[in-house]
Amino acid sequence: MKKFLIVIALIIAVAATVFIVDLNKAQKVEAYADYLRIHVRANSNSAEDQQVKYEVKDEVVKFITPYIKECVDKESAMDVMRGILPEIEKVCDKALRERGYTYGARANVREEKFPTRVYGDLTLEEGVYDALIVELGTGTGDNWWCVIYPPLCFTSASADVEYRSIVMDIINKFRNK
Repeated sequence: MKKFLIVIALIIAVAATVFIVDLNKAQKVEAYADYLRIHVRANSNSAEDQQVKYEVKDEVVKFITPYIKECVDKESAMDVMRGILPEIEKVCDKALRERGYTYGARANVREEKFPTRVYGDLTLEEGVYDALIVELGTGTGDNWWCVIYPPLCFTSASADVEYRSIVMDIINKFRNK
């Protein structure tokens, strides 16, 4: 009887481990699928280019925030960003010119590899994510990145944006099966 109970306990332990591993895989896959990130690359690593990167980033965030508030999922956010790429570039170019920089900016939406990043209680694992990429000048300097959808980095929109918990989304998905 004792051997039988040990075997049952081992089976339960293995099943629980497989469930947790599958849950972790689902969370990572969903993380990649549910997030639209933003990546702003500086022209260089000079102090001036790094400073202007943050100033341009602030202008871009201010510009796209009203558009993001209207998005209901990542796909709609990607469509909106693709539709306003020329305007995003104009916002960047204007901000650069106003600060005396002669180089311009390029913006596009594409897949990009990101390292692991922690935003408060949320950790996004290293991986390839869809992202709005903004390159200032040569785009070879250090960069700033965050999340456009759901809007984790857009504090000015926080009163009008509903934040989602990926963990609760996964738990609810398993409950509904």
